[in-house]
Amino acid sequence: MDIEELRTFVAVADAGGISPAARRLGVPKSIVSRRLARLEADLGVQLLARTTRGAAVTEAGLAFREHAARACTEIDAARDALAPAGELRGRLRISAPLSFGPTHFAPVLADLAQRHPQLHVHTVYSDRFVDLVAEGFDCAIRVGYLEDSSLIARRVGPLYGKLVASPDYIRAHGAPEAPDELAAHEALMQGTESWQFLDGDRVVSVRPNGRFKADNGTALLAAALAGLGVGWLPDGLTDEHVASGALVPLMTRFPPPPAGIYVIRPPGSQPTRKVRALTDLLIACFDQGAPASQNPSRHVPASR
Repeated sequence: MDIEELRTFVAVADAGGISPAARRLGVPKSIVSRRLARLEADLGVQLLARTTRGAAVTEAGLAFREHAARACTEIDAARDALAPAGELRGRLRISAPLSFGPTHFAPVLADLAQRHPQLHVHTVYSDRFVDLVAEGFDCAIRVGYLEDSSLIARRVGPLYGKLVASPDYIRAHGAPEAPDELAAHEALMQGTESWQFLDGDRVVSVRPNGRFKADNGTALLAAALAGLGVGWLPDGLTDEHVASGALVPLMTRFPPPPAGIYVIRPPGSQPTRKVRALTDLLIACFDQGAPASQNPSRHVPASR
């Protein structure tokens, strides 16, 4: 029984079909089908029922999936332990945000791949919250304020932002000077989130309202530049526009509390060496004033 056959079966079972599993594994569908056929022939049972909508796990497949996943995890851990010191092998599958990922995190991931020639780095850039376990990710890089989760988070650096609007918007609607004035303004939002501001040592939460929403920071930046409303945006997206005068900082007496950059991984005893290597590089890049020992891993209460 081949480990790649087991890994392929787990991917198909979790993804719900051969095509999405092939994309996740980075191999042609024909290879996935051959591996599944060999595994079923070896076991003498049908693990998957092929349908026009994908592949449904049979009762036998459901029972076998947990054993197969556990075997893959143990093999990966064994390879990790036996690899020469400093050498990383295999695949590291990462979810990263589309807004910040290609500009801020891609250089770090390229550095990781350059340092470890045997490591396959596969990154999916999207601003949606992926299911790390069901979609087969080793870890995710997330920015902002963490929601409750059963996953494990490691802070790798701060993320600063500010409230901004264009001069045209301010001329037409005025500028809010305190959090309670935001109710009278058009907010550029990702969804139904609340915004937090510091009033001295006190944190004030506001639930703004607005007609323009997007799940991508770059899209919200474009809306702010177009004068559609007031946006809470990271400094990395707004600095050049504030410097040029295209955006104006608002409510500077009430700054948002610093958010964070995090590496999120599924629950488990210890992170793999691959995830640790990525985490250390991100800390070196984004939290240069703090040694890694000052950023312990922590469980975040709830699940994404």
